[in-house]
Amino acid sequence: MRRLRLSTLLVGLNVGLLVLALLGVAVVAVRLLRQLADEQALARVAQAGASARNAVYRAGQELHTDALLLSERPTLLRLLQNEDIPTLHTFLTQFQETSQRDAAAVLRDGMVVVQSGLPVNWEAVWAAHQSEAEADYFFESSLSPDPAFRLGAWAVIPTLPGGVVVVMVEMNEAFAASIGDEIGLPVTVTPAIVETDSFSTVQAQTLQSGKALTVRLTSPERYVAALPLHAPTGVVVGALITELSAVEVTDSVNQLVQTLLALTLGVAVLAALASFLLGRRLAAPLQRLTTAAARIGYGDLNTPIPRAPGVEIGTLALTLDDMRRRLLQLTADLRRQQAESNAILTGIVESVFTVDGERRIQYLNPPMAAMLGLAPEAVLGRFCGDVLNPQGPNGVRPCQENCPIIHARARAGARVTEHLMLASGQRRTVIITSAPPTLGDEPPGGGILRQVQVMRDETELEATRRTRDAVLANISHEFRTPLSAQLASIELLLDQLPDLTRAQIVELVQSLRRGTVRLTQLIDNLLESVRLESGRYAIRHQSVALDEVIEQALDMMRPLLAQREQTVAVELPPSLPTVIGDAPRLAQVFVNLLANANKFAPPRSLIWVGGQVEAEAVTVWVEDEGPGLRPASETALFAPFMRSLNDEPEPGGAGLGLWIVKSIVDRHGGEVLAERGAGGGARLSIRLPRERELLL
Repeated sequence: MRRLRLSTLLVGLNVGLLVLALLGVAVVAVRLLRQLADEQALARVAQAGASARNAVYRAGQELHTDALLLSERPTLLRLLQNEDIPTLHTFLTQFQETSQRDAAAVLRDGMVVVQSGLPVNWEAVWAAHQSEAEADYFFESSLSPDPAFRLGAWAVIPTLPGGVVVVMVEMNEAFAASIGDEIGLPVTVTPAIVETDSFSTVQAQTLQSGKALTVRLTSPERYVAALPLHAPTGVVVGALITELSAVEVTDSVNQLVQTLLALTLGVAVLAALASFLLGRRLAAPLQRLTTAAARIGYGDLNTPIPRAPGVEIGTLALTLDDMRRRLLQLTADLRRQQAESNAILTGIVESVFTVDGERRIQYLNPPMAAMLGLAPEAVLGRFCGDVLNPQGPNGVRPCQENCPIIHARARAGARVTEHLMLASGQRRTVIITSAPPTLGDEPPGGGILRQVQVMRDETELEATRRTRDAVLANISHEFRTPLSAQLASIELLLDQLPDLTRAQIVELVQSLRRGTVRLTQLIDNLLESVRLESGRYAIRHQSVALDEVIEQALDMMRPLLAQREQTVAVELPPSLPTVIGDAPRLAQVFVNLLANANKFAPPRSLIWVGGQVEAEAVTVWVEDEGPGLRPASETALFAPFMRSLNDEPEPGGAGLGLWIVKSIVDRHGGEVLAERGAGGGARLSIRLPRERELLL
């Protein structure tokens, strides 16, 4: 593909930008002009329609005035009293022609006395509009015998009981033309019972909604305003339509578009000429500098950069030559340092690898390749997180927020312990020490060139440490409860020995014996727990009666409960079904639940042990009168080493009790639930499958 010259690029860029700018301005201007023209035209036609409607209403007022004048004429009154009908007809005809009205009539009790002008069914008019007799005017429309739309007005004859005079004008094309001449736009007046062909849709919408409507129609292009005509009673009786041709507006906009196109073409020609001349002046020295830069890119650092005219281009030439000399010195130093670094890294026993600014592996020593089980060529250039595959909480890799490489760039270094899942399927626990970028590791582009990572494999040591910590933590927690119970029994025995009966002494000694036996069982259980977590042991599956297990746990906890004067209320279903599981471990579950309630419930309070039987499971809960659970703490309660120091009435425990409860219940196929009890305290429930469900 042939590359463009600078002059061609400048011409095209300048002309293109100018043309785009002018076209953008022209498009926006034309659009705004069209919008403004449409708005003004619609406003004009709407205003004209409002004026035309006011003219119609004003004509109705004038008709009412004529009717009043006629009803009060002495001549009319005299002729009516004399019942001189021929003379009255002549008088009425003269009045109708003089006032330029289309029809007039005198009615008495709804019957025509005399009429003149257009033939009108006055009895039908009176029957249809007698309820509007008190209004100034009314509208009359009919289809038979001929379509007609008239405007009329009433006036009562003072001296003739039941007598009225009626004056009407035909709202025909001549009437609409007179209104159109007044407002300067064509006007069409139609009754509600007639739809014209030209404006049927607009008219129908106006008559249906009873509101004015202004639109622009396209065939032919014109602006139309349709306004409803309301009778004095508020009923829509017709529509008044005004229109304005859009040809004049369209011609103005088209003329502006042609002017803008001519202006755009002229500016584009001038811009092309100026860009061409400027490009020719800049192209020659830049071409020489381009050739020199290409030589540097190919590794020729010995040929000097030629000087160039002009301040900017001359400075660029000097800068390129200075860069050439610095690159020549830097290349020599880097080659020497690379040879020294390779010799050092190859001899290190620990695993070492380096990454670039995007954390892609650039180098790894033989111990690192051996630990990964991959050849160096299969690793180089790949993202270190994809190769090491560190495992974070909830299956989320720590590469985004907890990466030591990223942290080391902003600090003096970073050191973390990570758990890796290698491609071979092996899990490794390693300590990664990440060094910060050293001087010279940032190229001119700003990206970090190389960063050294030292990795020490501590898989075996970490496994041993975890086993040791787990055993010590379990022993320290599990021995605390039975030892506290025995200590309480011993203190009770010492304090009240002279006052105790033989039966009471025997009971305390038996409690001490049970605690000692329980400690022996706990030692075996703790060792079994370690073997369970290592995957080398399974829980015993036997038929277990939960009521017996709960009674064993209560027997063990009675000294501690008595020490705080707490009472346990057992409300279990009468026929509690058996479950399949490990009775000693389930006893350990209820001991921990009772110990938790004993610790958090206040002295002299009540602890409930309840349960319910479902179709597939048995649920047993322990509820206390303590402070209850904090919001959003139900899940965190069962995490190992989780303690609520602010809520505990006294220090004690390692935060393993509820974790051990959940671990044992999970291995029995059940579930544990923590919730607020009915009295505000904590309710801890365990749900275990019934024996028949496990045997199916």
